[in-house]
Amino acid sequence: MGRNQKRKLHLKNKDWAFDFPAEHIDQTARLCRQYSDPEETIYHAVWSNQCIELWYLLHFIFLQADLDRALYWPKLSEQLTAIGAGTYEKNRPDIYAVLRPYMDIAIAHAKKLDRENQGRPPSASAPGTKVYELVELLRPYL
Repeated sequence: MGRNQKRKLHLKNKDWAFDFPAEHIDQTARLCRQYSDPEETIYHAVWSNQCIELWYLLHFIFLQADLDRALYWPKLSEQLTAIGAGTYEKNRPDIYAVLRPYMDIAIAHAKKLDRENQGRPPSASAPGTKVYELVELLRPYL
């Protein structure tokens, strides 16, 4: 397939999550910058260090401590319980609906983290997330 041809990926009824060493995200971010063409396509590396639960937690609190990923679930369950939404479970089907009212807060918190991590590669940005960039891009369609 030539460079200018569009590629499409169709996913049906699948939950996709990949766990990569943080250094791989650094390489992915470099490749996105390298292969982006502002006239045609801009690629973004969307990551959350240490885990996606950081993005979820930012809907409720600003977190700048580099916690072990095992500590995110209890903190997230505490926040969800406080709003009457039960506890956190991985692949919870209603998580988007539960978090959506707090999206502006999460974006503000993620941007603040991003400013604090400025100049650091993703692997050194812990905690840090670029999920907000994807959310802002897709927000008009949500």
